[in-house]
Amino acid sequence: MNDEDYIADTDPDKDRNFITALARGLDVLRCFRPNETALSNQDIAARTGLPKPTISRLTHTLCKLDYLALDPQTGAYRLGAGVLSLGFGVLSGMEIGERAAGEMRALRNGPNSYITCALGERHRTEVVYVAVHRSLEDVSLTMHVGSRLPLFFSAVGRAILVGMDCDARDEVFDFARVSDSDHETARRKSYDMARREYDAAGYCTGYGDWRPDVNGIAAPVFSLNGSRVYGLNVGGPSFHVKKKQLEDFYAKPLVEAAKILSMRPEQKA
Repeated sequence: MNDEDYIADTDPDKDRNFITALARGLDVLRCFRPNETALSNQDIAARTGLPKPTISRLTHTLCKLDYLALDPQTGAYRLGAGVLSLGFGVLSGMEIGERAAGEMRALRNGPNSYITCALGERHRTEVVYVAVHRSLEDVSLTMHVGSRLPLFFSAVGRAILVGMDCDARDEVFDFARVSDSDHETARRKSYDMARREYDAAGYCTGYGDWRPDVNGIAAPVFSLNGSRVYGLNVGGPSFHVKKKQLEDFYAKPLVEAAKILSMRPEQKA
């Protein structure tokens, strides 16, 4: 079962404060994937595993609140202005993006014009980019705010994992095991490698793990109040961005930038 298809456990005996209807409404909104403009009730029902009558009530409510918009000709739904408003509200509240702009620009403007620098935050078992300074070159790999990468199998995801405290990290592993038990060994192996890299050099690597044509390195960054862990990475297409240059030139300024942006000591396993 994919993470995006996973419905949170809503057993009232386990958590009496959990509001099932709210969780299901959010699951409907999470059904929309990159490059998808419209979904039908049937599409949403298939992805959430919820009955179609339940989906019909949820989509009707979300339309009334402007989080979805209905196309009367096709009967399909698209994300509405309410979701966009929420997204910009979240981004505007992330002080780290504004503080990081100068450091990210300096990293991007290094000797390799194919380098992209990005800042990401965890959502479930993915990393969502909240700030991006894109390559100066016209390349096929175009990352932007909102782009998603795998948490366990990318440099930026590994950096977030090593920066988390033990309890929070254990919760993430538990969540991942419920939604995808087949890859538990691979996730543990990936984290163990990242832990060794970070303890030895202060950053984590990702050479062809997320995509075979992408290389990158990343370090954890902490929010001002210490409540959030981000990943700061630099990378690009492997044909132009080589492991040696990343580690010999970009690693040190990346680690320094992460330290400047972080306001608390690094966490240890």
